[in-house]
Amino acid sequence: MRIGNNLYTPNQTLYGFLRYGVKIKSDHSEHTRTIHLIDWANPTANDFAIAEEVTISGKYDKRPDIVLYVNGIALGVLELKRATVGVAEGIAQNLDNQSSTFIRPFFTTMQLVMAGNDSEGLRYGTIETQAKYYLEWREENPAYNPKTDSKDQQYLPQYNCGAVESPLDCALLRIASKPRFLELIHDFVVFDNGVKKLCRHNQYFGLKAAQSRIRQREGGIIWHTQGSGKSLTMVWLAKWLRENVDDSRVLIITDRTELDEQIEGVFKGVDEHIYRCTSGRDMVGVLNQPIEWLMCSLIHKFGAGEEGSEQQTSTFIKELLSSIPKDFSAKGNLFVFVDECHRTQSGKLHSAMQKLLPNALFIGFTGTPLLDNDKQASIATFGSFIHTYKFDQAVNDKVVLDLCYEARDISQYIGNKTKVDEFFELKTKGLSKIAKVRVKQKWLTMQSVLSSKSRLQEIVNDIVLDMETKPRLESRRGNAMLVCADVYQACKVYELFAATDPALASKTAIITSYQPTAASIKGEGGDESNTENLHKYKIYRKMLAAYFNQPEDEAVKRVAEFEKKVKKQFKEQPAQMRLLIVVDKLLTGFDAPSATYLYIDKKMQNHGLFQAICRVNRLDGEEKTYGYIIDYKDLFNSIKDAMSNYTGGAFAEYDSSDVQDLLKNRLKQAKLKLEETREAIKALCEPVALPRDTNDYLAYFVSSNTLNRDEAEQNEGKRLLFYKLSGAYLRAYAEIAGELSEVGYSTSEADKIRVEVRHYHDAREAVKHASGDYKDAKDLEPAMRHIFDQFIRADDSDVLADFGDKGLIEVLVDSGIAALEKQLPENVRNNKKAVAETIENNIRKSISDNRSVNPAYYDKLSELLDTLIQQRQTEVQAYQQYLEKLKALAEQMSQGQAAQICPATLKTQAMRNLYANLEQDETLTLAVHETVMSYKKAGWTGNNAAALLKEKRVRQAIMQIAGLEVAKIDGLMNVIKAQYEYH
Repeated sequence: MRIGNNLYTPNQTLYGFLRYGVKIKSDHSEHTRTIHLIDWANPTANDFAIAEEVTISGKYDKRPDIVLYVNGIALGVLELKRATVGVAEGIAQNLDNQSSTFIRPFFTTMQLVMAGNDSEGLRYGTIETQAKYYLEWREENPAYNPKTDSKDQQYLPQYNCGAVESPLDCALLRIASKPRFLELIHDFVVFDNGVKKLCRHNQYFGLKAAQSRIRQREGGIIWHTQGSGKSLTMVWLAKWLRENVDDSRVLIITDRTELDEQIEGVFKGVDEHIYRCTSGRDMVGVLNQPIEWLMCSLIHKFGAGEEGSEQQTSTFIKELLSSIPKDFSAKGNLFVFVDECHRTQSGKLHSAMQKLLPNALFIGFTGTPLLDNDKQASIATFGSFIHTYKFDQAVNDKVVLDLCYEARDISQYIGNKTKVDEFFELKTKGLSKIAKVRVKQKWLTMQSVLSSKSRLQEIVNDIVLDMETKPRLESRRGNAMLVCADVYQACKVYELFAATDPALASKTAIITSYQPTAASIKGEGGDESNTENLHKYKIYRKMLAAYFNQPEDEAVKRVAEFEKKVKKQFKEQPAQMRLLIVVDKLLTGFDAPSATYLYIDKKMQNHGLFQAICRVNRLDGEEKTYGYIIDYKDLFNSIKDAMSNYTGGAFAEYDSSDVQDLLKNRLKQAKLKLEETREAIKALCEPVALPRDTNDYLAYFVSSNTLNRDEAEQNEGKRLLFYKLSGAYLRAYAEIAGELSEVGYSTSEADKIRVEVRHYHDAREAVKHASGDYKDAKDLEPAMRHIFDQFIRADDSDVLADFGDKGLIEVLVDSGIAALEKQLPENVRNNKKAVAETIENNIRKSISDNRSVNPAYYDKLSELLDTLIQQRQTEVQAYQQYLEKLKALAEQMSQGQAAQICPATLKTQAMRNLYANLEQDETLTLAVHETVMSYKKAGWTGNNAAALLKEKRVRQAIMQIAGLEVAKIDGLMNVIKAQYEYH
């Protein structure tokens, strides 16, 4: 099977063979037979094996720590790290190994990809799972009773479980026990629109609980909070029903377009055809025939009124019951999933559906708590809770982010110039001088075009300044949504953005259910009138024309296309779609990890508010630490009452325990995060020798002596933690830089914190460059640089030269010493010892990375480097002269074996590498080369049984001609397999 740059497709194909078997026939006269590779029904009947440090051949060989085999097929891989090294390093290693540079073919059969250590435990994913989506398993306590037991008893301990103590061993006992391991692979894998996914623990135990209920012919409610994977739980339950319940059929009922589209998209993404009913009559007809097994129905298409309203539900029910034919009898064993079953009208819908489908089993799904008054009615309607996974649990599991809330009293600034000036100072307090000058220029431009003194204008001003000052928004890596009371207000706000900040307006869009058709302005009095309907009509047309760069009459025909494109841009290109203005649409079922701020200027409460605020709680990398709710309506009366317990007000109809800690005070949370990250970075750096200058940090995190070839690699775990904690401290500072006094810090304390943040950031940059980690961390740099520039950088001298994707050694060789020094942080380039050790460490790392291809050559380079370092440490020599010697060594290394004089017969790089490692024996080199070319077969460097047999033939042939002892043959074979030419 050809792999190329795509691991997803071959892995999906092979998963199909694993799960369903391989169809074969010996010849044309025989019937096709299915050969099952795994006995799924009897897990212990399979052959399980574990192998340690398996050498996998590739362009560069790799040795995964542990490989899990079932019937000889590699299905799991585990990278183990010391307790002092972060699990993140093991995850990064797994991701590196899946690249085409290393051992991608090995992962074509892989199902569980894991990393762990004895302090953090285990993290698991599957092929190509991004680091931020690796999961932690939690085992539910089978004896837990939510009515009598405290919440902390819901899960079994993460350590000291049975015969083992460490969290790593506990997790492995649970996730990699033979039955559980195969069950996860068989029932909880999904290939979703190009992304392979495994279940989270809440999805696993939720589905197991649902299976138990279904076996007893009982329905109920699954409450899994927003963002925890409720849609995929539906998919897995539907697939399980199809395979385990005879004649099963599934009907999914939704009442909002976003939910309907999301559910259809999820099922189509996993290659399951789902039939969308076009009317109540159509649904009855489909149910009356046994053709479709999976169906969905959207209520709002069948009636007037707002989406999800009781009016629509009543209209739908009326049409449904009036269209039942006399001979109607729903075919099959029917299961009805009602999405968002928390809504009040679901009880009426359920009663009508029971009349239509008296033998169906109903299961309700909700992502929000049930209203206190509706709880008993909902339970009476669907049955008791099958499984719950609440918001606080999801936050603790790092499935979703905490939400920070802030009520803003914008009215105090309206029409008061002094207050407006205070407003600007407040918004820009804490910014660096450079950033403040830039924002001031924007503010002056805004002031010159402002004429309105309206409340809406002040909200627009507030958001415009947030876009220039808040870290995620200013860097363009995150974006925002503004919720308006109605479509007219949405259009008015858009118009104000266009007048205030045209650049931002060009990356802003209104998404509502409004359609700017001729019918929408019928009877409005012509173009000269100024009614609300005409205003909406005109603004929409202008917006569409600007977006498509077309005349209004043409662009207005593309509303559906506009919405689709804008939503895609908002999710995938946050810098190009920075703000969405909405009313009701996109507040449910719209998942955009980039969404970081939700501005609310609409009276909202209960379910609608809960679902809306969860639009910004999705994970999006380390730099997104919270979702932010900015409330211009003071929905919780927190301004007047000076309170920060957000369980009353707009959430008053919920049981307070169901929404406890859903929203947290932004300033309190920001101070807590600042103190946590400050203490963590100080604790990590405590062992760094005083006075903790640049050389001290390099000695501790990189190498105390660059002659030590292994120290920098051994310190990698410490460095990764240092990068993480120093970055977290900088981000935490940025969140509250302008408000340190408001949370209780004195001026001297605030200055001290600012100096500390700068100190750790500078040390981080020095370590990163000196260790050679600079290129590996490059994808994280833009966000960190934005924050540093915005809140710390003093002047332009802090700006480093940008050499694109080049590493330090490439810059040194291509552009010289002066260019290299420009790329180094100021605290390094002003320190001669630090510059020398930075270059030495980078050369050492490059030698280590490339050694397997030509050990003899790179070992000589390593010896030359040792000699130079010894000279620097023991002899007095000019600094510039020493750097020139290092540059000459770097040039020699970059030229590779081509720089060596080799016989003309050795025409390829692989042959020249063999020559260097065969004591420059030309005859033997040619013989080995010819032998490899004659005996190698496709896939001979792999790790499966067939590949090992092919490798054995090559080894035996080389032994016959080389006359070398076994140890030397092993080394030679490693060199041969490292040559890409021989693959």
